[in-house]
Amino acid sequence: MIHILDLQFLGLSQAIAAFLVETSEGPVLVETGPHSVSEHLEKEVARCGFKMTDIKHVFITHIHFDHAGGAWALAQQGATIYLHPFGKRHLGEPSKLYASAKRIYQDKMEMLWGKMEAIADENLQTVEHGESITIGDTTFIAHHTPGHAVHHIAWQVGENIFTGDVAGVKIAKGIVVPPCPPPDINIEDWIASINLLRQLDIKALYLTHFNKITNVNEHLDNLEKMLWDWANWMKPHFEEGTDQAEIVPKFMDYTKQQLLKHGLNEMEIEQYEAANPSWMSVAGLMRYWKKRIA
Repeated sequence: MIHILDLQFLGLSQAIAAFLVETSEGPVLVETGPHSVSEHLEKEVARCGFKMTDIKHVFITHIHFDHAGGAWALAQQGATIYLHPFGKRHLGEPSKLYASAKRIYQDKMEMLWGKMEAIADENLQTVEHGESITIGDTTFIAHHTPGHAVHHIAWQVGENIFTGDVAGVKIAKGIVVPPCPPPDINIEDWIASINLLRQLDIKALYLTHFNKITNVNEHLDNLEKMLWDWANWMKPHFEEGTDQAEIVPKFMDYTKQQLLKHGLNEMEIEQYEAANPSWMSVAGLMRYWKKRIA
């Protein structure tokens, strides 16, 4: 059984999820959310009938704070954290990762993400592409899926897959949008990862932001279209040398109008911004075009 845990990020529902998978050897957690929502994570785990100390295995899709920022606390309780090989050194010694994020979020860092402490080497287990990890009666298959991040894994369990950010953000009745923060955005790699998902025998996508998707092919088609929509909107601004500070409000309005066009209200737009701040995608997509064109 898979439970969707709503972590109430910034006091908003359906912004960030974690997932609890019941196995014959106890509960397994997929994603942790940031440490700032640890109380909500504990309450959601309790709602499913378990304690945090019952969790001995944690699978993260990538090391961004909204997906893995709370992993260290579970590791300190003895849990094994399964992750991409490229992410290990950052969770083992997170000072550079934390400092980089603090330059972006500044005095909001603690409020948004909470603390991040080092994870001991013995609690970190890297997983190769296609490798399987079996916990009791449940097998997790790792699919390396770069594009959003070079250290991204989508975890398949039977006909279900936990997609992190590679399958985009879709909240409630809203549209699917691609989270494009710096520094790793690569459109071609992302499309290849989307194609990999298409080839799997999958009936449901579990999005960390924030949905269970059963119309898999339609969803992935819409994501690919929106990914190119955003990238192509940004391209002329890069080519013209427009200052990034000038682009941000224009892009934020562009993405807001897309959401309004599909009938979302202000609260639902706020959920999207909490899950996927549109201003972050400006930096990511500008960096992509710089690498692509320069």
